[in-house]
Amino acid sequence: MTKHLLSSLRPALVMTLLFALLLGIGYPLALTGMGQLLFPAQANGSLVERDGKPIGSTVIGQAFTSERYFNSRPSAAGKGYDGLASSGSNLGPTSQALADRVAADIAKFKAASPDRPVPSDLVTASASGLDPDISPEAAFYQVDRVAKARGIDRARVQALVTDSVRHPLLGFIGEPRVNLFDLNRRLDGLSAKPAA
Repeated sequence: MTKHLLSSLRPALVMTLLFALLLGIGYPLALTGMGQLLFPAQANGSLVERDGKPIGSTVIGQAFTSERYFNSRPSAAGKGYDGLASSGSNLGPTSQALADRVAADIAKFKAASPDRPVPSDLVTASASGLDPDISPEAAFYQVDRVAKARGIDRARVQALVTDSVRHPLLGFIGEPRVNLFDLNRRLDGLSAKPAA
């Protein structure tokens, strides 16, 4: 009986070990190697460095809140844009805390542009809480405030936003968007030039 049981268990144990090695070690290593070989920047987090130190990533949002920068959408990930706590807030439409936060955000944006409706992505968080993009409408909405705060001609800032719009893949997959990290980095470069 014991001999029969051991002979029956041996193939199961061998197959379990084989597939654990193959799928638990071999397959992930192969995919990591292909990623490093074919897409090294993306495989390493799309990090952007300045003076050899990482200053951000183009695929993970950051909290830009200064008047001198285009502001990001709110984040519910940890204390805001925390990659270790990616999630939404789980607050529903009847949540008073959510309604109060959205109302405060709308009031903040309305103070700068009282005669225009605030784009929804400036006051609502994404599902992951890490979205690096805003809609072109949200970026154009902030042009006047950023131009005034930096003392730059409005037309130059508007042209910068227009040049920063990324269009849907193949013209129909996804939505038009503006990567906020790229836009704000380009904005810093624009500020270094004399105003026209």
